[in-house]
Formats: sequence, structure tokens, C-alpha cells
Amino acid sequence: MTPTTFLNRIALIACAVMTTSCAASRQTSTVAPARLLLPEAATRPCALAVLPAGPTVADLEAAYVLRGSQIVACDGARRLAVETLLAERALQDRQGRGEGD
Repeated sequence: MTPTTFLNRIALIACAVMTTSCAASRQTSTVAPARLLLPEAATRPCALAVLPAGPTVADLEAAYVLRGSQIVACDGARRLAVETLLAERALQDRQGRGEGD
């Protein structure tokens, strides 16, 4: 009895197992996942007001008000980006389940 017969049987079994597992696996989709364009406001960096070298009380008050409005605008852009991402993921999930629009 030669050892090659035993190795041939193992190779045949391994090949059969691999073929079976490939046949049972889910087919991969050739369709690209859905992508939404991120709005320009969500991709722009947030600007924050800075004080001049020798700030006065008026400079402090103006920067305080301006920075507050800039933070609100930045938070709105962040929310827009998050909503876009969640909508894109929902589209990809529906596409993965095979649901049409």
C-alpha cells in the first residue's frame, strides 16, 4: 500500500467539500451598491471666529455671537451628513434584500 492513495482520497474529499461550500454560498452581486452624493454643505470644514491680537470687549462680544451662529451652521451640516449616510445605508440594505424602488 502506497501513501499516495491515502493522500489522493484526502485531496478528493477536500475538493468535494470546497466545491459544495462554494455551490451553497450566496451569489455575489455585480451591481455596485447605491451611493448618494453628500451635500456640499456637509463636506465643507466648519469655520470658527477667532479673536484679533489685542481684543476689546466689543471684539469678544462680536466673536461670541459669530461663533454661536457658526456652531449652529456646523451642527446642521453634520446632521445633513448623518442623514445622507443613513439614507445610503437604507438603500444598500434594500438593494441587498432585492427590493426594488
